[in-house]
Amino acid sequence: MRGFEIAGALALALWCSPSFAQGASQEKATADSVTAAPYSAELFAKLPLINGPKLSPDGQNILFSTQTGGRTFVATRSVTDGKLHSIPLAERLDLNWYRWAGNNRLLISVSQTVRYFDVEARRSYLLTADTASMKPVFIGRDYQGLEGDDLIYVDPEGQWALLSLQRTPYVGPTVYRVTLADGKMEAVQNPYGDIWEWFADNRGVVRMGMSFDRDSWTLHYREGDSGGFRKLATIRYDDEEQKGLIDAIRVISGSDQGYVLSAKGTGRYALYRYNYATQTIGEMVFGNPDHDISDYDLNEDGTPSAAYYTDERRRVHWFDPAKQQIQEAIDKALGARHGSLVSRSRDGRVKIIHVGGPNDPGSYYLFDEALGKMDVFARTNEALSPARLSPSRYVSYKARDGLTIHANLTLPKGREAKGLPLVILPHGGPYGIRDDLRYDAEVQFLASRGYAVLQPNFRGSGGYGEAHAKAGEGAIGRQMQDDLDDGMDWLVEQGMVDAARVCVVGASYGGYAALWAVTRNPERYRCAASFAGVTDWDRILKYDARFFSRSGLRRWRSTIQGDSSFDMDSVSPLKQASRLTRPVLIAQGQEDTVVPPQQAAAYVHALKSAGKAHEFVSYEKEGHGFDDPANLADWLKKLEAFLAKHNPA
Repeated sequence: MRGFEIAGALALALWCSPSFAQGASQEKATADSVTAAPYSAELFAKLPLINGPKLSPDGQNILFSTQTGGRTFVATRSVTDGKLHSIPLAERLDLNWYRWAGNNRLLISVSQTVRYFDVEARRSYLLTADTASMKPVFIGRDYQGLEGDDLIYVDPEGQWALLSLQRTPYVGPTVYRVTLADGKMEAVQNPYGDIWEWFADNRGVVRMGMSFDRDSWTLHYREGDSGGFRKLATIRYDDEEQKGLIDAIRVISGSDQGYVLSAKGTGRYALYRYNYATQTIGEMVFGNPDHDISDYDLNEDGTPSAAYYTDERRRVHWFDPAKQQIQEAIDKALGARHGSLVSRSRDGRVKIIHVGGPNDPGSYYLFDEALGKMDVFARTNEALSPARLSPSRYVSYKARDGLTIHANLTLPKGREAKGLPLVILPHGGPYGIRDDLRYDAEVQFLASRGYAVLQPNFRGSGGYGEAHAKAGEGAIGRQMQDDLDDGMDWLVEQGMVDAARVCVVGASYGGYAALWAVTRNPERYRCAASFAGVTDWDRILKYDARFFSRSGLRRWRSTIQGDSSFDMDSVSPLKQASRLTRPVLIAQGQEDTVVPPQQAAAYVHALKSAGKAHEFVSYEKEGHGFDDPANLADWLKKLEAFLAKHNPA
């Protein structure tokens, strides 16, 4: 099918879908009985029609991604007349991210697996398209390193951008000024010393760079747009007082002033003023006593606009008192439901807000402050009624070493919270990622089948401060696993869970944790299921080398491994396959560019050779997740059957 035919079919599908609302609408109330038969896997697997919507700077168009017919599209929709335009991506490309460049141009990052020095590696590419033609054009060089999408600045009007690229794998990156309309590239900053990461100020001038050594990183700085860089600070990776100093760097044009997110002093990332010339942290601009500030926005004049953090759910703090008052009014009006800011226009007048909850897939609303009007424009999954799904709550328990672990707990609706079968569902990552109280199709599917579901934010998870993050270093396969075991023990002590009926399920790092749980502690767990799980740490670290300089890779290995004498084979399911005594279900997308298919293939081969009980399912056209709802439904049904066989609810 040609591109315009595919795009036409997508437009028809969007227009005809009840999920894609036209104008004002109200959520349909439901009186479904909790005694009704559980929803089918197909209904849970129904993919959201709208993914990651982003408002254009003028608030007149919405950019989003969607899947239909097994294909991924990047599309735009007019706020005023609903006109749709779309770009179908090539089948073997994974979509990484997309964004606006001005009001009339898109930037899209894609990736694919390639052979690189005789090993598998992921190569990313940058595409651009104007909204009139929606024709994607490659931005970059014929010969460049693996990372082709390292944007360090985008002109607010969308005319040009700064792109950091390696000319060859053997030298540091060059910063190019790219004219987005024609792709012409001009080098504005050549490789400099051992700098590996570049940063620009809020007007697009390259002002800072970062280099990495075996034990430390160094910030390099210049006051203007020319001349050399001087070393500002060299900080050891294990220096907890300054480790968080440079995160989300922002320096203001024409000055040495800017902002940083720093955990120095409080152990929680907060927003501070910072003088880059004197390396001095100034006053705290905004912080939360219990959680890290994860990001912040600046106005065009360089003053803070908004700060973001997550407690049990995602939050935004507005520095404009009027906007903060509106946010508080929205939160109050929604009551038990969660309203999360998704995107906003440059002036903040128009916003996209997602309204939902753990047992509500939710809807996207368009809110116009000037009109005081909030209308739904897309529903995530209108087939599911919140009244028939299971509530979740935010809980905490103590790990064996005293560390507090926060988690989401979902109990099956209509069943007494006593002696329940349990599925532990650790998140991916593992570092810097966390679960919060939002709708999760897999969680709700498992709960609908009678299982309690625990999602622990084990040590190393993001958002809980430096001590929690530091505790995760060198803890893979060790203390991180203890946190899962301790969550199980806590639920057993509460009387909610039957200690004899527990399995572990996960994807990516969570898939690894599931496989390792039954290998390490078969006395605890009856079975494990893994989608795209890591099975061989040495091999995945070699694969991940595409992201790092040599010194950066050493740091990443140190984070994973901890003590350099520790043998990662001792906590790799592949290398310990002979120890397995519990049944496992392994699934893998064959176009995965994050955890390559060889990880699953080698593990399945080892299990076959050792005569170990296992099931394996391959999804030929899937990557590190599910794009095709038929495949997601198939996975859920296979998971249901596997659990029913080995840990019936």
